[in-house]
Amino acid sequence: MHRTSFPTHAHAHRAIVRHIEMFCDHRRLHSSLGYRTPAEVHAEYAAWNTSPAA
Repeated sequence: MHRTSFPTHAHAHRAIVRHIEMFCDHRRLHSSLGYRTPAEVHAEYAAWNTSPAA
C-alpha cells in the first residue's frame, strides 16, 4: 500500500480491508495467538463451539 494512489477514499478503504483479510488473517502469525493465524484460531473456536456437549 505504500505510495499507492487511490482515486477515492472508498477505493483505499476496500484495498486496505482486502489486504488485512487476505494477508493478516490467513498468513501472518500472531505471537499472542500462539504463533497461529487469526483464521486458524477462529476455525478452532468455531469447531469447538459447534461440537456437541459431552
